[in-house]
Amino acid sequence: MTALTHSLKDNPRLDRWLCFQDDRTVRIATGKVELGQGILTALAQIAAEELDLGMHQVRMMSGNSLEGPGEGYTASSWSIEHSGAAIRLVAAEVRAMALVRAALRLNAGIGELAIDEGEFLRDGAPTGLDYWHIASELDLAVDATGTVPPKPANAHRIVGTSAPRLDLLAKLTGSGFIQDLVLPGMLHARTLRQPGRGATLAVLDEDAIRRRAGGDIRIVRVDNFVAFVSPDETVVRAAAAAAAERALWDNAVKLRSEQATPDWIAAQPSHDRLIGDPLQEAMPDCISVRFTRPFLSHGSIAPSCALAEFSDGMLTVWSHAQGMHPLRVNIAKTVGLSLDQVACHHVQGAGCYGHNGADDAALDAALVALALPGQPIRLSWRREEEFAHEPLSSAMAVTVHAALDKAGRPADWTTEIWSAAHGQRPGVGGAYLLAADALKTPPPARKPFDIPEDRGGGATRNGIPLYDVGSKRINYHLVHDVPVRTSSLRGLGATLNVFAIEGLLDELADRAGEDPFAYRLAILSDPRARRVLLRAAAMAGWSTRGEGGSGSGMGLGLAQYKNSSAYAAVVAAVEVDEAVRVTNIWCAVDAGLVINPDGLINQVEGNIVQAISWALIEEVRFGDAGVASLDWESYPVIRFTDIPEIRVELVEATEHPSLGVGECAGGPAAAAIGNAVAHALGIRIRDMPMTRDRIVSALMQ
Repeated sequence: MTALTHSLKDNPRLDRWLCFQDDRTVRIATGKVELGQGILTALAQIAAEELDLGMHQVRMMSGNSLEGPGEGYTASSWSIEHSGAAIRLVAAEVRAMALVRAALRLNAGIGELAIDEGEFLRDGAPTGLDYWHIASELDLAVDATGTVPPKPANAHRIVGTSAPRLDLLAKLTGSGFIQDLVLPGMLHARTLRQPGRGATLAVLDEDAIRRRAGGDIRIVRVDNFVAFVSPDETVVRAAAAAAAERALWDNAVKLRSEQATPDWIAAQPSHDRLIGDPLQEAMPDCISVRFTRPFLSHGSIAPSCALAEFSDGMLTVWSHAQGMHPLRVNIAKTVGLSLDQVACHHVQGAGCYGHNGADDAALDAALVALALPGQPIRLSWRREEEFAHEPLSSAMAVTVHAALDKAGRPADWTTEIWSAAHGQRPGVGGAYLLAADALKTPPPARKPFDIPEDRGGGATRNGIPLYDVGSKRINYHLVHDVPVRTSSLRGLGATLNVFAIEGLLDELADRAGEDPFAYRLAILSDPRARRVLLRAAAMAGWSTRGEGGSGSGMGLGLAQYKNSSAYAAVVAAVEVDEAVRVTNIWCAVDAGLVINPDGLINQVEGNIVQAISWALIEEVRFGDAGVASLDWESYPVIRFTDIPEIRVELVEATEHPSLGVGECAGGPAAAAIGNAVAHALGIRIRDMPMTRDRIVSALMQ
């Protein structure tokens, strides 16, 4: 018997996942949603494989809160590990049920039958019977048993191939995103955003706003929530911009520039706990090094958007948020409707890994729709609103402490972390949707909470090194009272934790007079980790690395994401003058059984590109009026012209289960760049982003 996965334990009924449809296709449902990672294509491949169907015979239904399975949020690189494993077991069990029924119909032994694109063959010959002939005879309103093993890897014909993306055509033709969705009679809306929890609207010059709008608008006000509505999107955009200038607020939140810094975070009161091995007595040879990173924005390509309609007592919401079942619960609770009066449906958005403004925009649209029943509302945030009010990824400071043995190897390790929470998705740990703060009875203040270690950890993610160390632990300082919302962004705390761990390992190797690659191998027994490290070094030609210090450098980074998902080793080559230019990246990945190689490589490449941007460029800044980096000039991200040559190779590991890959290369890539910069300069930059100013400052010391 195969153990049921998390998703299947929570949604055991087969018909929640699979349905034979009248058009001779099979509908496969998933609670996970497409964020650009290609999971709907990969999940369709898994279903087609186990059911012996063609890809053209599979229809994916994703993020339907009424009909599909509830799988929480699409996060933590768990879509293939959890939803894929569930679909694999469901499809295998339904196939077995269908074979039993077909054998009875054909008076044949099960061993005589095979399936090809849904048709039953007997000794290789067509029988005229297929899934859809017997579908009504199959009782799928039963719980999965996990007693039917999926196909072995050597029997796969679809899994392991680079099937084309199912969603690509719509995106290329301008209909693939929620920003493209049009409903009959749709009205457009924009909001006036409350400047922080507890702020109250004292004055709103509606006449001036209407004049600036340049057309007819309706103003919807619910306590301190305000929205502008019109059939003309240009009009409401102008109204929202004018309102931001014409509104006067009491108790508006004020920020100070120093509050955006890791130093400020580390100086705040914290909730402390120790994770891992007990603290050891002080050892004589101990090294401590500090690394930091700033607050980060998601930098989504398009601002958050949602559509909503309240009709006949039913509120329907279309959103690009990462969990439709949680969104349904959170909206119903906030607006005071019963759960059966709310339906949430996922529509893809233009870019996001993590908790940006999508959930909040959905509540915004719902509030307007409830005020204007019978009319579809399309509410979009402005770019400034996205940067100013979406949850940020917390600034962090990490000090790594290593006690060394006589050979210069780490015998004891502590990763000490100061950070605000990385897990404040609505409904988790007392977190809530943004506009709830503007209503008459706002929710209570959130209690200190971050993602627990059995869910991958938040700030602590990848804080335990993968290497062979006698004892190792995390000393976590969770800072609760920060002046902005913080939540999940791709990789969470793993990016800085890996950057710090791998940075210290390079310094220890240098202290021992050893090559950093050889030093790592000497303290690394995990065979899968060793394989990716060896592969990446071979890809990059590590043996030709040279002494460094000449402005050109090469560095490496290694991690297993969450110490449980995919392994990634990255080598980076850089050139440094007054700024850093990454010239080449080589990456080796072990993701277990790979469903779609091209899709996986695309994800790893995208993760590397984002890590380069974080390592070198991105930083949120605060000002008196709040977040000060409100556009692409004040919050720049990497440009196409700055993307290096990236080579990714997959290490064969089909004997192992599929592992999540969407975030596995971010930490190793940032670490490899940091180590390459240190090799190029002979000086280590321990603070991200490694900007021109920091490079110049280091060179002048």
